[in-house]
Amino acid sequence: MRHMKPLAALMAAGLLAGVAALAPASAADKPTLAFVVNGASDFWKAAEAGMRKAQAELPGYALELKYPEQSSVAIQQRLMDDLVTAGVKGIMVSAVDPKTSTDGLNKIAAQTALFTTDSDAPQTNRIAYIGSSNVDAGKQAAEIAKKAMPNGGKCIGFVGLLGADNAKERIQGMKDGLAGSKISLVDVRGDDIDQTRAKKNVEDALVASPDVTCMVGFYSYNTPRIYEALRDAGKLGKITVVGFDDDPITLGGVKEGTIAGTVVQQPFEWAYRGFKLMAAYVGGDKSGIPANHLIIVPTKIIAKGDVDAYAAALKAMAGK
Repeated sequence: MRHMKPLAALMAAGLLAGVAALAPASAADKPTLAFVVNGASDFWKAAEAGMRKAQAELPGYALELKYPEQSSVAIQQRLMDDLVTAGVKGIMVSAVDPKTSTDGLNKIAAQTALFTTDSDAPQTNRIAYIGSSNVDAGKQAAEIAKKAMPNGGKCIGFVGLLGADNAKERIQGMKDGLAGSKISLVDVRGDDIDQTRAKKNVEDALVASPDVTCMVGFYSYNTPRIYEALRDAGKLGKITVVGFDDDPITLGGVKEGTIAGTVVQQPFEWAYRGFKLMAAYVGGDKSGIPANHLIIVPTKIIAKGDVDAYAAALKAMAGK
């Protein structure tokens, strides 16, 4: 009888092993796809919602959205290196500074399927870019400014990463859109996605450039920091504000008329469509990759009368 307990234990262990073999694969057993952003910002909440929708349609994959500890090339590269080491099958990245990251991004592209979003790196071996046409978005910002400032004026812009392609293209697009008008974009100040510095940049500009009549927030958090700095200085509504993206402060300012309008992107679609595209690609289906390797998700202008409908659509996408 003394031998029955070990035998029973062995039988139980064998039974449990058999059950485990029949159990569904855990997330750790599934191929992983990752979306790597360029820095911490509420802007990416919509991308998280897009990822959740994609995950429901891709049960055979584990989807992740990763935030670097700081918005720097080195930290973002280390994060991607760690993902590759962990065996990730595909990475979609908003590169912090594509111009200085070519070698690092090509290193990733040699080891896994690399896609870009938000800020492209066309000089690298990335498979495709899915995101906005930032040049077109800049031109839409110019349209907002021209409508709000028919008599002309001087604008100062504020942005997170001056070296990122999305920043450079938005700035150039706005300059192109303002060509021939009486409005000029005289300066753009960067903050390296430091929101305290972003607000300080606006405060400094108010002192150094009292003749400026327009301020442009090129990144999602820049417009709220402009709004706060102008409010604190008693100049809200006296300086034209042109925004990007759909931060609640930005949408509130557009609705109350203190922000002339904002150019919104679709990070929900970037993530949803991007994950589906990556999954198809790593599964062997390359038919979704266009010949020019660009998948452009349109941007649009949100004016005062558009805010309520747009906010409702955002809530619906987030499942709220």
